[in-house]
Amino acid sequence: MKYVYFLFSSMMLLGLVTGCGSNKELQERAPAQFQEVYFSTDDSGVNLYIPVAVIQDNRVKLESVYFKGMKSDLAQDEEQPNLYVANFGVPQGDFVMSDDPKEEYGNKAPQKPEKSPFEIDKDEAILVFTQAGKTKYYKLTGITEKN
Repeated sequence: MKYVYFLFSSMMLLGLVTGCGSNKELQERAPAQFQEVYFSTDDSGVNLYIPVAVIQDNRVKLESVYFKGMKSDLAQDEEQPNLYVANFGVPQGDFVMSDDPKEEYGNKAPQKPEKSPFEIDKDEAILVFTQAGKTKYYKLTGITEKN
């Protein structure tokens, strides 16, 4: 009887674990009206800019974004509240290499790669947002580079 109970419990637990992980679906409808999404590269890394024409702030919160194999939180620009920015730390330029770790203090560590929950192309990003307390995903396409 113990073996039947153990087997049944294991199957239920396995069903719960695999069922919860498969709830990730891309949304067909955009959570807001977006203008042209673009990115730029500088010494501090890659910056992704998401201009928003219309958003219902009380219902939708833009959380983070997956882009170029990394994930970053989104922040509203202080000067332009309709612009959301994600910073991906890919330091470029010179690094101080020394036997003394104190001399390497100013070096910035690169951001760790984080796999997107969905397959995306180089000109696409996955936007993570919450709506009605639920985490949802939307694919941004046609992202261009601007300097």
